[in-house]
Amino acid sequence: MAAVTTEMIKELREETGAGVMDAKRALEEAGGDKAKAKQILRERGIAAAAKRQDRETSNGVVDAYIHAGGRIGVLVEVNCETDFVANTEEFRQLARNIAMQVAAMNPQVVSADDPERAKFEGPDEEVVLLAQPFIRDASKTIKDLVQDAIARTGENIRIRRFVRYELGR
Repeated sequence: MAAVTTEMIKELREETGAGVMDAKRALEEAGGDKAKAKQILRERGIAAAAKRQDRETSNGVVDAYIHAGGRIGVLVEVNCETDFVANTEEFRQLARNIAMQVAAMNPQVVSADDPERAKFEGPDEEVVLLAQPFIRDASKTIKDLVQDAIARTGENIRIRRFVRYELGR
């Protein structure tokens, strides 16, 4: 087993946003393998996100994104538990990334559980925002992006709604 150094912990923290002790434990469990440690942190984050799923999200931001020379515009509401998290740069960047996703991919509903889902034909990857591959990293879905943010912030985060406008439509 490789010795876990402070440099390894620092690198893992910078890449994942995990706490010092979480990063150290993951690296120790992975035998110093950074890729395995990232996977361990991700699994723990998903488990933690599932525990937070029922918490109320009454704070957040509404973000606007205008694309293609003013031809497409998006408003998205992303909620979290506290205004402290809502005012962080990381949370605002998440909202911006979701708004850009909506502008680029034109989803119709937020989740597959949405009652409106039945109105739209097509696979979930095209119609459902949370199931779409993230435009900046196709190895992640929007749901993964939100769960990663939940793991880093320690709060429940929910995409509440969005609206997309396109000239001529």
